[in-house]
Amino acid sequence: MAAKIPSVTSLVSEAQTAFTNTYGGVAAVAVSAPGRVNIIGEHTDYNDGFVFPMALPLVTVIVGNKTESGMCRVKTLTNMADRPLQVQFEAPKSSSSQLTPSSPQLTPSSSQLTPSSSQPTPSSSQLTPSSSQLTPSSPTWANYVKGVVAYFPGLVSGFDAVVTTSVPLGGGLSSSASLEVATYTFLEALTANKPTSLKEKALVCQKAEHKFANVPCGIMDQFISTMGKKGNALLIDCRSLESTLVPLSDPAIALVITNSNVRHSLSGTEYPTRRRQCYQAATTLGKDSLRDATLSDLEKHKGSLSEVVYMRARHAISEIQRTQEAVDVLRKKDYVKFGKLMTDSHNSLRVDYEVSCPELDQLVDIANTCPGVYGARMTGGGFGGCTVTLVSCECVSDLIAHTNATYKGQATFYVCQPEEGAQVLSL
Repeated sequence: MAAKIPSVTSLVSEAQTAFTNTYGGVAAVAVSAPGRVNIIGEHTDYNDGFVFPMALPLVTVIVGNKTESGMCRVKTLTNMADRPLQVQFEAPKSSSSQLTPSSPQLTPSSSQLTPSSSQPTPSSSQLTPSSSQLTPSSPTWANYVKGVVAYFPGLVSGFDAVVTTSVPLGGGLSSSASLEVATYTFLEALTANKPTSLKEKALVCQKAEHKFANVPCGIMDQFISTMGKKGNALLIDCRSLESTLVPLSDPAIALVITNSNVRHSLSGTEYPTRRRQCYQAATTLGKDSLRDATLSDLEKHKGSLSEVVYMRARHAISEIQRTQEAVDVLRKKDYVKFGKLMTDSHNSLRVDYEVSCPELDQLVDIANTCPGVYGARMTGGGFGGCTVTLVSCECVSDLIAHTNATYKGQATFYVCQPEEGAQVLSL
């Protein structure tokens, strides 16, 4: 049986009760921001490629009130978070510097940590933390909140807040970006300070993750959590940050997210190592990024690359091509071809990028033996987390039953349709 996804209303009610018990009174502001599933296009965002995520009904909710205390007090109801579950820190003394509408960095390359001549990155004078100099510390979950507060362009006088979420932590569904974007949306509601653009909002949240969580993520997660639309997936060009809504509401098909319940973390060495390997390959090929390379280019330079760097580049280049092709065939409702591309993506991630794991491989293999399944792949950074499967609606129950009977672990299933991005909720 698929897991029942808590309604936003129930999450708000849970958070309100905790707010009253913790701080007294009633919270006047409530916001939500979704997690995401990337349907295809993995580890392409920091290679200036294309990604194809959708926003999920799994969301992070924050309720709270503005204060003049000069302190930010935050409690999380997420039991899987590291302790303590309640923190406080000093509010910034002044507003952070911020990117301006005229700045070329509003549409940067997603590979922001390695500047190229054609894709400049925000300098410290263009996007710097506030004068209070907030710094990362324990517990780690609070760093996602603190980072957004540090880079938020409005003046934060203080607040009391409670956070709750239905996005599984470490599941590859972007609980971190969901928390970051929810925090930014919460601060917007408190201060009435709106970003110049939703792109700018996503960039601030991305910067917070880079600097406070030490994860050099691409822009995809923050972008879709900010800009998702119900009934649509979003094709994102991670070089220009241009995006295109692609309808995904055919009642004959379903996307089933299967959580392996193997928890992973991207804050170690694996993610940044692969990122560096891709940049190394691009440099050897004489390209600004692997977005500009073809498989033919790669073969010509194979002798100049180590076997591992060659494999990483082969995944990135082929995955960028697969993502573009997948969107084209989806528009034609060619689900057979789309599903094959999903499975090809998984195999590339497993063999060339080496970010899968036995549990994810087993879930994909199980899904692909089920009638009515078009294709399946791991989703997210890897080393655990979730798979996503495209399946005929009438076969969803059979897929879940077969997986439960065969998978060596204990899986959790979510049957999802594309939902809205971040929003302020009515109370």
